[in-house]
Amino acid sequence: MTIDLRSDTVTKPTPGMMEAMRNAVVGDDVFGEDPSVNELEGMVAGLFGKEAALYCASGTMANQIAIRAHTQPGDEVICDKLAHVYIYEGGGIASNSGCQVRTVEGDRGRITATQVREAINPDDVHEARTSLVCLENTSNRGGGSCYELAGIREIRTVCLEHSLSLHLDGARLFNAMVARNETAQQYGELFDTVSVCLNKGLGCPCGSVLTGSSAFIGKARRLRKSFGGGMRQAGYMAATGVYALRHHIDRLKEDHDHARIMGEALLTSSVIESVFPVATNIVLATVRAPFTADSVVQLFRSRNILTTAMSLMQIRLVTHLDVTREMVLQTAEIIRDLEKR
Repeated sequence: MTIDLRSDTVTKPTPGMMEAMRNAVVGDDVFGEDPSVNELEGMVAGLFGKEAALYCASGTMANQIAIRAHTQPGDEVICDKLAHVYIYEGGGIASNSGCQVRTVEGDRGRITATQVREAINPDDVHEARTSLVCLENTSNRGGGSCYELAGIREIRTVCLEHSLSLHLDGARLFNAMVARNETAQQYGELFDTVSVCLNKGLGCPCGSVLTGSSAFIGKARRLRKSFGGGMRQAGYMAATGVYALRHHIDRLKEDHDHARIMGEALLTSSVIESVFPVATNIVLATVRAPFTADSVVQLFRSRNILTTAMSLMQIRLVTHLDVTREMVLQTAEIIRDLEKR
């Protein structure tokens, strides 16, 4: 048996999801006529207290549409230096929006209101116009770290003072909400726009949803079409999102518990130097020299456990819907004796 801990994107649809897909009522979404897509968009908008939402093929598409809609070419976007929108979206801020990025060195992917304020350019023709702040919750490269709502409120205040838009890359936002006992409504009140992934902790085959005001989503819908994201009978996929929102949010706590077990095991391993605090379903560990991340990944692979090298000396393990308690305990046992194996 192979235990796949590379990402929470590797999950397969559950029987309930498959049944939801089979029973989906569909139409042409580009015409706005797919009932299942409309249901999903209405559900997400309602959760966040927003006027409208847009179903997108991926989290990257949702984020890039949002950035494009919030900015003008030549603008500057503020985000953490570890942000997914900066590192892992194919240079899309530059190629799609014609914007540059001001990166900030935060704490495990989280930036502060003071850092945002200091990063805002003055109103000077020599400098790019700062127009948007992007936060990520949870932070992937931050080891699944979560923002404090109080800190986000302070950033929101700075954005309002300087007429900046505030976008949340909430790829794993439901993990953060479960871990911190928060609500979608609380996030909807703080951000102009929020994108949430369905294909990570919620276990859907694909898809993300962007939510915001009716005017913003109208603009975003036009951009989605120009990005090649106009889907037709997308309701078969959207139905999995409706199912996941109804059945898969509360169970995220299991993933967090499983991640903590593996994090504690890693701390006992002779090949591991340190482990980031485990807040949600991501375990990020620094390997001990002379090992490298690649060599440790290979050690795991030799025991039928798939992990990811995140940098020269960091590995990542991610728990998800398809990782059982038995798999977690088996992995923890192998971790404790990894070098000898």
